[in-house]
Amino acid sequence: MDDWRNGGFGLYVHWPFCQAKCPYCDFNSHVVSQIDQSAWVTAYQSELRRMGELLPDRLLNSIFFGGGTPSLMHPDTVAAVIEAARENWTFANDIEISLEANPGSVEAGRFAGYRDAGVNRISMGVQALNDDDLRRLGRIHSVDEARTAIDVARNCFDRVSFDLIYARQGQTLAAWKAELSEALSMAIDHLSLYQLTIEDGTAFGDRYARGKLRDLPTDDNAADMYLATQDICDAYGLPGYEISNHAPPGAESRHNQIYWRYGDYVGVGPGAHGRITLNGQRYATEAPRAPGAWLDAVKKGSGLLPFDPLSQEDQVAEHMMMGMRLHEGLDLDRHSSLAGLPLSTTKIHQLLELGMIDVDGSRLKATSEGRAVLNAVLRELLMD
Repeated sequence: MDDWRNGGFGLYVHWPFCQAKCPYCDFNSHVVSQIDQSAWVTAYQSELRRMGELLPDRLLNSIFFGGGTPSLMHPDTVAAVIEAARENWTFANDIEISLEANPGSVEAGRFAGYRDAGVNRISMGVQALNDDDLRRLGRIHSVDEARTAIDVARNCFDRVSFDLIYARQGQTLAAWKAELSEALSMAIDHLSLYQLTIEDGTAFGDRYARGKLRDLPTDDNAADMYLATQDICDAYGLPGYEISNHAPPGAESRHNQIYWRYGDYVGVGPGAHGRITLNGQRYATEAPRAPGAWLDAVKKGSGLLPFDPLSQEDQVAEHMMMGMRLHEGLDLDRHSSLAGLPLSTTKIHQLLELGMIDVDGSRLKATSEGRAVLNAVLRELLMD
């Protein structure tokens, strides 16, 4: 059996456009004044047809529209992409079709159209629940707009998620606890909660390098916020099923679980990445990042750069780095199958003694202490 079947099969569609570039964002997003949506529909349809021919007879478990800001897409554009996917793959009976949205009034006005197009899950980039911090983060919506958009989303979709960023400038532990409790009271079934990271090549990264990004919480304060996040979400019935994601059982993001369970996924659109298995070999795929370059590449026959075959070592490392993010942990039998030998019992015992991991049958899991320093745990497990 191809290993990817353990994780499932998904489709990621990248929409590369935003109304404004957030200063913390290092995603492939571009601000333009006009978009020819018909040209993008044609390009997406062409790529999906080509990938369907390459990967026939697969059951599609999820579609995820990411970006950028996919809520800038016309609902008809979204409907056309979903229909193109349906023409090339069989949809699972419970297929999850998610779309990322900004929680502004314009985007909220499109929610019913996205529902009618086939979207059944919405994920909103709220990021903060106070207007001062929204302005610092470069967001163009207000807290009132976000609350209204969440109400509209709940009326249109059974499944609603939104993102928040913590460890923001000047943020205290008490302020974050209060904000998180407010978020949890909004009757949604999924929260993605990310610590603010300063990435090279972003406006925040440049500001930080010049010593002008002040009042960031210390590492210890940020760690306290992470631990408080786990406790508060647990108490509200939204446990952390992954390092940064919280949901009651059954409401987890199925698309993201394909990534974390190391399944196959097709990535279409500028800068989109994928993992696909052909004739038993897993490949990493990547598309040109510039929107114009991607459109030109599609017209010439392929919107992907040459495939990069993944070595056994690459696959073992990726499977571990993804699986250990999940509360369910790593399947040790699957790891042994990918690696050709079991994980070192010496390393396991050392990390068990330090309280960083647990072993439950054939599952290796990071403890709450281990998840807080997961990169260090992974380095130890992957060390030769």
